[in-house]
Amino acid sequence: MYGLHGKIIAAPGMRAALLGYLLENADSMPGCNVYIVSEDTENPDAIWVYEIWDSPEAHRASLNIESVQQTIAKARPLIAGMGDRVEFTPVGGRGLPDQ
Repeated sequence: MYGLHGKIIAAPGMRAALLGYLLENADSMPGCNVYIVSEDTENPDAIWVYEIWDSPEAHRASLNIESVQQTIAKARPLIAGMGDRVEFTPVGGRGLPDQ
């Protein structure tokens, strides 16, 4: 398994629109077990994305899906910057698929 947790900073006033784009393909990415998009409670422009994939390769492959590419193109102008990004190896817990 492969995990990724990252922070995205939306352009001022664009967080809601960016959240919508980030959720467009949430149910259609093969190999994605968990994909959670959250609003930061302290920064009105910040978004946190928490992902658990079958493998790093599954994550990379998702970026080549046509619908994901289209969403990235729409979302990119709404992104002011990127914050912290952490890769991790999930080991167990509630909601995590059996390994």
